Amino acid sequence: MPELVFFAGTMDCGKSTLALQIQHNRSARGLSGMIFTRDDRAGEGRLSSRLGLVTEAVEAGDGFDFHAHLVKHLTAGGRTDYVIADEAQFLAPGQIDQLACVVDDLGIDVFAFGITTDFRTRLFPGSQRLIELADRIESLQVEALCWCGARATHNARTVGGRMVVEGAQIVVGDVAGARSAAGEDIGYEVLCRRHYRRRLTAAVSRAGALSPDVLPVDGADAPAPHRG
Repeated sequence: MPELVFFAGTMDCGKSTLALQIQHNRSARGLSGMIFTRDDRAGEGRLSSRLGLVTEAVEAGDGFDFHAHLVKHLTAGGRTDYVIADEAQFLAPGQIDQLACVVDDLGIDVFAFGITTDFRTRLFPGSQRLIELADRIESLQVEALCWCGARATHNARTVGGRMVVEGAQIVVGDVAGARSAAGEDIGYEVLCRRHYRRRLTAAVSRAGALSPDVLPVDGADAPAPHRG
């Protein structure tokens, strides 16, 4: 039976690479797929991975109708055996419903790839709807790592190397070269929950290691009081 499968994970866990691998494997078996993406780092109409792999894709912007697009393609004599939707976290909930209709009404497998939560640990609307509708949810097996070496579970946005928890939910692309109003670099970093909660990024950790000042600590990491 055709399925709607959601491949979910943090940044840097190989989602786009897996999407490209699925496309390669199926095309090598003579299957024909249709690839969609939204706001990819490589630009409009491109699906790319951080390993440097890239392929053409259909840009699914605001108002794009997946079901209508596939119906038009099939009615015109086209063939589609499977659908890949990358950066699915950026899709509207209604567009996720359309992908479910592609599976149920057209009998086509849909493989959606996306980040579950934003830099504030809030679910992206598209990801939330996928969790609600998907036949299967697969966690990516390649684990992204926090700077401390632990498994990364949270996506953090940084300004000048320091974590922030306010701002627009979506910033297009990798924001390389982006600057804040104060002229500081804007970037992203994956962190374990412990260091996300403490807003302890790699840059802050390095600065603390080089500084004579003691970083603030709390809870179990606080040093035991000195006793005579």
